[in-house]
Amino acid sequence: VTVNICVIPARGGSKRIPKKNIKEFNGKPIIAYSIEAALKSNCFDKLIVSTDDDEIIEVAKKYGAKVPFIRPAELSNDFVGTIPVIKHAIEWMEDNDNPIENVCCLYATAPFIQSQTISEAFQQLKYLRADYCFSVTKFAFPIQRAVKIVQDNKMNMFYPRHLNTRSQDLEEAYHDAGQFYWGKAQAFKDELPLFSEMSTPYILPRYLVQDIDTLEDWIRAEAMYRVLQEANVFS
Repeated sequence: VTVNICVIPARGGSKRIPKKNIKEFNGKPIIAYSIEAALKSNCFDKLIVSTDDDEIIEVAKKYGAKVPFIRPAELSNDFVGTIPVIKHAIEWMEDNDNPIENVCCLYATAPFIQSQTISEAFQQLKYLRADYCFSVTKFAFPIQRAVKIVQDNKMNMFYPRHLNTRSQDLEEAYHDAGQFYWGKAQAFKDELPLFSEMSTPYILPRYLVQDIDTLEDWIRAEAMYRVLQEANVFS
């Protein structure tokens, strides 16, 4: 039996934005957007939130997620990466008689996520037999023209050879959009790297991508969300 689970990592104790994972975003806790999109996608046998925080547990359950375990303290600090947290969730589920085949790690602060995106990315993962499928988007500006600030507030180009290259002749570059990571359960358990030839990118338009690390990001994201909502971008 194929079992697919969604894991939403959502620890407490965020510093730059207090209670970030359950802070109200345009009228409801931000984690609710991820939970609702995951449920609507119909891709999952189980949707779980991995957290160490009682308040997050309460909100997660209210919106329909399960919280079958408390995330251990050693996986709840500022320095733990995403993959060990997902690996822990998979192994906990398997230790409790839930054989897992595929997993989607969905971030709690991804209010632009759409259920159709989750579903299409899963089909792409299966069709291409990749280890992972995750969201990316184009850089808005050619990375080959990037500059760095050096000594005495002067600057240098990272790639001086492209000083006079036409923009249309430069190769497009993409970055992780930070919304979700579909993957084979075994790939997460083996802690295989996300950025490799065994991963396939699900390309998102830039207007659906907004990192939310600071209060400034938060205000911008809320405003963007309202504009997209008025334009009927969200299904």
